[in-house]
Amino acid sequence: MTQTPATPLPPPKERRRLREAASLTQAQLATRVGVSRETVRAWETGRTTPRGRKREAYAKWLNDLAEGTPAVEEAGVDTEVKAGAEAEAAAPEARPEPHHADIVVVEIPVPHTDPVPAPLTPAQAFDALYAFCAPALVRQTYLLTGRRELARESVERAFQTAWQRWPEVAVDRDPAGWVRSVAYEYALSPWHRFRPRYRHPEPPPPAPADRAVLTALLKLPPSYRRTLLLYDGVGLGLAELAAETEASTPAAANRLLHAREAVAARLPELSDPAVLHRRLTELASTGRLHAAKPPTVRFVGERRTQFWTRAAIAFTVAIIGATTLTVWTAPTHYVPPVPLGQRVEGVPARVVQGSLSAAEMELRDRLRSGMTVGPERLLPLSR
Repeated sequence: MTQTPATPLPPPKERRRLREAASLTQAQLATRVGVSRETVRAWETGRTTPRGRKREAYAKWLNDLAEGTPAVEEAGVDTEVKAGAEAEAAAPEARPEPHHADIVVVEIPVPHTDPVPAPLTPAQAFDALYAFCAPALVRQTYLLTGRRELARESVERAFQTAWQRWPEVAVDRDPAGWVRSVAYEYALSPWHRFRPRYRHPEPPPPAPADRAVLTALLKLPPSYRRTLLLYDGVGLGLAELAAETEASTPAAANRLLHAREAVAARLPELSDPAVLHRRLTELASTGRLHAAKPPTVRFVGERRTQFWTRAAIAFTVAIIGATTLTVWTAPTHYVPPVPLGQRVEGVPARVVQGSLSAAEMELRDRLRSGMTVGPERLLPLSR
């Protein structure tokens, strides 16, 4: 594959100076380029460097700002407003001096300030994030798994997790990236193959070209598929891709190259990254993928959290009850077990009484004679 030369960029300090000269904030420039405000801040401090299509868009904006053509339009300054302001500034000089009998009214200029918008509630902020990210995220997870139902379930489960941990997500530098990472991890989990509803594949797209692209994607390993989708589909830079996939930059670059080679081996017309990006976008747009409403996602997430919380409490109470019952009924001292009865063996069999043998008669005589040799017996006297 041929490597296109990177678009030159001014130094980081010059980038910031151009933005400030055009009266643009980092958030405004980030919205126009299509990245987050933290990404623009990293570009202006030199901590990271833009890559790919983001670099081209950022370089185009910087060139336009350097030429000075869009600065006035983006800052929202109108020449008529400027002229009106200059006329108002020059008006007091042209006014005639008032007489002593007239009442002098001094006009104190009040600076014009925009009304401060009311802060969003957590539910409103969550609904805004869901409305902005959920439709595109469902299409992305469909390209990862090839299953429409699993794509919707992954996105809903990711946003339910985000609602449970909203204090953490709300202050994250990239909330959309946080939700996207959770959705990808859930969609690529190997445990889905054991679920009955996902044992059989879904019907492929009707168009042969779309079917071929989806088949080529699903033949890739999950890590390669995710890397290809994030770089050529979503448009992340190499540094952002490595951070989201929790890999080093060389490892992420190698995964991307191997994924492109594997796709190009099956479909040679997709060897061009621009064509691959266009085909991925078309394939994601062909499926009828719809996400649930934000209140529904929040309600289901809260119900699931309540269920598992109550289940954990019930399980803990059961363990405490079983432990208490065991301690209460356990013996306080050692009681030796009663041995089981054993069969006595070796007892001679009973015989019929008859005449004594010679040996038995000899033993009887010996016993009788031995009893008379001992001491006299003491007999009690009755008085």
